[in-house]
Amino acid sequence: MGRKIMFTGGGTAGHVTVNLALIPRFAEADWQIHYIGSENGIEKQLTAPLEQLTYHGIATGKLRRYLDWQNVKDPFKVIKGVFQAYRLIQREKPNVIFSKGGFVSVPVVLGAWLNRVPVLIHESDLTPGLANRIAIPFATGVCTTFPETAQHLPSGKAHYVGAVIRDELGKGVASRGRAYCGLLPASEAIDAAASGAAGSSQTLSKTPQGQASKESAAYSANPAKLVVNISGKSVRAEESAAETAKVSAASAADEKVASRAETGGAKPVLLIMGGSLGSRAINKAVRSALSELTRKFSIVHLCGKGQVEPALETADYKQYEYINEQLPDVLAMSDMVLSRAGSNAIFEFLHLRKPMLLIPLTKAQSRGDQLLNADSFKSSGFCEVLHEEKVTSETLLAAIEDVYQNRAAFIKRMEQEERRDTLSQLYELIVSSARK
Repeated sequence: MGRKIMFTGGGTAGHVTVNLALIPRFAEADWQIHYIGSENGIEKQLTAPLEQLTYHGIATGKLRRYLDWQNVKDPFKVIKGVFQAYRLIQREKPNVIFSKGGFVSVPVVLGAWLNRVPVLIHESDLTPGLANRIAIPFATGVCTTFPETAQHLPSGKAHYVGAVIRDELGKGVASRGRAYCGLLPASEAIDAAASGAAGSSQTLSKTPQGQASKESAAYSANPAKLVVNISGKSVRAEESAAETAKVSAASAADEKVASRAETGGAKPVLLIMGGSLGSRAINKAVRSALSELTRKFSIVHLCGKGQVEPALETADYKQYEYINEQLPDVLAMSDMVLSRAGSNAIFEFLHLRKPMLLIPLTKAQSRGDQLLNADSFKSSGFCEVLHEEKVTSETLLAAIEDVYQNRAAFIKRMEQEERRDTLSQLYELIVSSARK
């Protein structure tokens, strides 16, 4: 019987993406993989396509900082979740548990502690969130993204590993992203899709609104085995003997697009992301300034579930609830990013050298972790920050223009940042922590 690992974490995509990056490593090493998440949360959706893992749903509650009637019910859900997790862990006998956080992870960490199974926690933000603060006393160690986080942890538990970046993010092709979003003239888009759209699941005749409703909330466990759709035909990337030639052709298409940009034929691309659940505040601000923004930029807007407004769609304003498999291509084509300041996302932008304007969640909306993240990045010269309380059409336009005009300076500073092989380091740490 091979070794076994259990992952947990959920509530938002940020509490799942690190797990999704690690799962292929353990699959390649022939570990048995299990995932404990909520019964109907985003983590269940994101892990659904991964054939190499077994998913277990448990009861979970949310630990709120504000008055709500659900606060009366949720402690009982947490207690139920602890018993469910305890029994699952007792039955499956994993060698180690890796927790990415979120409220679903609390019962799992407690269940692991009761079963004497080692637990490693990952903390993305500069200071631990409430769920991780509850779980940390019962964990073997805590892996941190920021070195400063060690100051907020018990002595001897911190392991600074840096940001975990999914391997597939660096494999995006800009021309595929433009074809997916319909930002090329039809003839060029068809050429790009035929030559390199291995990550595209949208035929050019489909509208972004229609595609948004069909987006699968899932990442591929193995980028080399992505199931993709080209003009309606499903294929697997490894089945194509001409994959290298396709990427080369896509790169040639990128050069063609760059040439058009130099002559004014293509606008720079502004990618707007409000987190996996979307941001109504960002959506409202962007749409109030839309006519001015689209004079200069082609905009790809990830709005969040239920927040697409089809009536606003234009040739230079493309909306999606969420983008998954095609995100590397969309990032590759983007000239700058407007985003919340979640740790996973902003480190991915840093890794890809994308100039960014950050609008962090306010203290009233959160515990202030995004404010700290944004301040840290601004002090390093990686971004500009616009606080939500100061957002108007005028301030938003001015801030976007400022970042775009100074993009070369931002990119230069980001290029000076040391890159770490965090994924390998984290994998080895988990393996060494596993009980024999």
